[in-house]
Amino acid sequence: MKKILLLFISLMSLTQASAQFGKMPKFDPKQFQADMEQFITTEAALSPKEAEAFFPVYREMQKKQRILFDQQRRLRHIKPTDEAGCREAIQKSDDCELQLKEIQLQYHKKFMKILPASKVYDVLRAEEKFHRQIFSMNRFRRGGKR
Repeated sequence: MKKILLLFISLMSLTQASAQFGKMPKFDPKQFQADMEQFITTEAALSPKEAEAFFPVYREMQKKQRILFDQQRRLRHIKPTDEAGCREAIQKSDDCELQLKEIQLQYHKKFMKILPASKVYDVLRAEEKFHRQIFSMNRFRRGGKR
């Protein structure tokens, strides 16, 4: 009886361990932001003083963009049932895209008041590179193609 109980407990712990191994770690937005800022700081060769001046403005831009991204996501999950509804959804989506570009333009100008244009350019490229790497890692973890 003890052997059966011991075998059962071993199997349960093994099953639980394998289930834990297959799980993706939970997304932590604060850690993601910290990792991205560190990556950008390194890639764009920002000094501590430059990073201290730049990132509060950068976070402000992201906060405004996130509101529009959320609106776009909601629009993508709703399928209008008639032509007028489809037209309205398209117009709302286009409006969000235009607003996103306006925010980018506005903040890129602000960035260039804080940093030289060459560093702003490097920051923008570093942000793109960071996101590409994160998406590639997640695709790899989920068993997709690289």
